[in-house]
Amino acid sequence: MKKKLLFILVLMVTAAVATVDAKPKAQREMDEFRYEIQCAGNGVQGTYLVRVWTYNKKLKAALEACPRNAVHGVIFKGFVGGDGCVGQRALVREPGAEMEYEDFFNHFFASNGEYRKYISIVPGTEEQMKVDKVYKVGIVVSVQKDELRKALEAAGVIKSLNYGF
Repeated sequence: MKKKLLFILVLMVTAAVATVDAKPKAQREMDEFRYEIQCAGNGVQGTYLVRVWTYNKKLKAALEACPRNAVHGVIFKGFVGGDGCVGQRALVREPGAEMEYEDFFNHFFASNGEYRKYISIVPGTEEQMKVDKVYKVGIVVSVQKDELRKALEAAGVIKSLNYGF
């Protein structure tokens, strides 16, 4: 009887942990940051104008992820120049910073997170195509890089530009 009870208890705990840990499939795909970022022209001072291409099995999820991916790209990837554009390095250059400040970035990149303060979508720039079984969606986004840098400095994620002087 004790073995049965212990076995049932172990099954219940395992099921509870699996339920708490499980995320809907669409949310897991949104968490993956599958995108490309490139310069889309010269924005106004203090901004980057970038085209971000996002890949997802669901069109709506890809569309929703584009602005978030644009900010993620400016923070962690940077982008190359070309066609009159100047390439830019990532704002965060420390390897492992995304994991070190995981709590901050989970909150920052949440569905209605703070990242939305630093973007504006350029109207009429959306492009969609289906590649195999995945949607590829591109939009042009203006990212307020100066304000974004200030927020990352205030959070302690990056050092101030005048650090060390």
